[in-house]
This record gives sequence, C-alpha cells and structure tokens, in this order.
Amino acid sequence: MSKLWNVAVVGATGAVGAQMIECLEERSFPVGKIKYLASARSAGEILEFRGKPVVVEELTHDSFEGIDIALFSAGGDRSREFCPSAARAGAVCIDNSSAWRMDPDVPLVVPEVNPLAIAGYTKKGIIANPNCSTIQLVVALKPLHDYAAIKRIVVSTYQAVSGTGKKAIEELHGQIRSMLQGLPADCTVYPHRIAFNCLPQIDSFLENGYTGEEMKMVNETRKILETEIGVTATAVRVPVFYGHSESVNIETVKKITVDKARELLKSAPGVELVDDPATRAYPMPIDAAGQDLTFVGRIREDESIVNGLNLWVVADNIRKGAATNAVQIAEILIEKYLK
Repeated sequence: MSKLWNVAVVGATGAVGAQMIECLEERSFPVGKIKYLASARSAGEILEFRGKPVVVEELTHDSFEGIDIALFSAGGDRSREFCPSAARAGAVCIDNSSAWRMDPDVPLVVPEVNPLAIAGYTKKGIIANPNCSTIQLVVALKPLHDYAAIKRIVVSTYQAVSGTGKKAIEELHGQIRSMLQGLPADCTVYPHRIAFNCLPQIDSFLENGYTGEEMKMVNETRKILETEIGVTATAVRVPVFYGHSESVNIETVKKITVDKARELLKSAPGVELVDDPATRAYPMPIDAAGQDLTFVGRIREDESIVNGLNLWVVADNIRKGAATNAVQIAEILIEKYLK
C-alpha cells in the first residue's frame, strides 16, 4: 500500500479552496487525514471529502500538528502569518496567494514549466503558486521559448470574475438579474458595474501606471522562465464567470513559423491546441471551464516585425490557474522529495 499523507486545506470554504478539495478527490491524491481550515466565521461548517463529513476548523498557529502538506488559499495576509507556523510544524506549504511568490528563497512553480524548482522548498518549507494569468501564459510559451528564445512578450488579459472570488461571482449574477428586470445594478466588489462591461483595472494602480496584477505577470514570468525577458501586460476584468483569456504577442530570437508553433504546442505538456480557422475552431472560456489544460489557438505571424507571433490562450483560472496547479505540485512533492 502506498503511503498516505495528511493534508490541510486553508481557506477551504472559498472558491479556490473548494476546488482544491475537488482536485484532491478527482486526482486520487493519497490523503490519509484531511483538515479543513478557515476563519472563525466559517468554523463549524460541515463540508465533505470523498463522501464523508469534515468539520471546518478555525485557522490558528496550532492547526498544523501532524500535517504533511498544507494547501493555502486564504489571501496574502493569512499566508504571511500562518505559513511559517505550518512550516515549523513540519508541513510543506503550497501557497496560492502573492505573499511568497517573489521571495528568492521560495520556489515559484508551474509543473509543466519548471518542476525542478520544487527542490527549493527546503529553504522555508513553502512553495508558491503563480498568479492564475501567469500560469497559463508560461505553459503556452515554454515550448516556444525553448525552441526560439523569446525576447519580448506583450500580453493583454481578459479575466473572469471568479478570479476575485465568490462575492464577485455573486455580484455578476445579481447585476445581470437586476439589469434584465430594468433595475439598478449594485456595485460592491468592483469600482464599476461588471455586467455587460469591461474594467481595465485588476488590483490597485502603482506609481508606474500599471496595476499590481500586471506587474505580477511581468515579475513572475521572469522568475519562472529564469530570464530578464521583456514583458508588458494589460489586465482587464470581463463579465465571464470562469476562464481567463489572453492575447499574447511574442518576439523571438529565432523565427517560428505558424506550422512549427503548432507542432511544438501540439506535443507540449498541459497544452491543448485548438487552432483551425477554417472551421472557426479556437479557444473560448466556455470550453476551458472545468478543464485542467491550457488551450492555445489563433496562431499567426506578426507581420509588423521579423520574428513575431500572435497567440490566443485560455484556461480555467480556478482549476489550472490555482487549485490544480497546487495539487500537481503536491503530487511531484510526494513522488520525488518527501519520504
């Protein structure tokens, strides 16, 4: 019998926490004991794991005794506060927030792109999950970068409201219902109405005019690909429930033809090529929702420069962009590093 591992899900009652639980079940992760942790407000709620009830407990610094792996999705402040406690108790933390991503002693990992970086978890007992938009971007670009060395990336994102959490999903639902009934739409999660609208702001604006979300993509892409590649990003929130889309333009050192790009992507791990203009086949959020793959299409040469390529990249931001990526990291961790 294979070894079983004790797992804690921190933020179990949130959208990503719930998806982490589902992924553990779907992927038959060898869980021995499971613990659901959340705020005091959610303590006492009853969830399930593999058909059995599990009571949600309040997250405290003493919550991690006997835990091998702690999957965190409870926000940056709680990750900064509680990950060190979990690590001291002997758990390896896989954190979905931005708290540890740029820490030089914490590996930032996408299993299809830089799995060997997981070995660096021993420095702090923490592994960081990248931003959801960064994950799908680097999964799509890794095979192209390995072949032709990307010099510059220009990416515009079209991000679903689920990236903000349950309250944003509920707000979009509510606004749509209200507007279809001719009623005013309440705005509490976003600064403006999201229903039937696009908001060119995700996260707060910084002094350089970019938002925090945009700079996450810049800095995280460079860290994961281990290069000072040129990256510029524009992040937009759109009235879609699940699935982030990205318009990506790259400039490479070596030319990549459309046919070569399709060949590279067709065999790339974690990628599903959907690129047949003749039949109007291209990636869409409605097809990516509920899937773990990164979908790539609309591949065409950028005729304004010598070695340029355009792509359209779509993935489920809650699954591959968060929960699935974390569980994939945990799978490699127990296979290659933990005893």
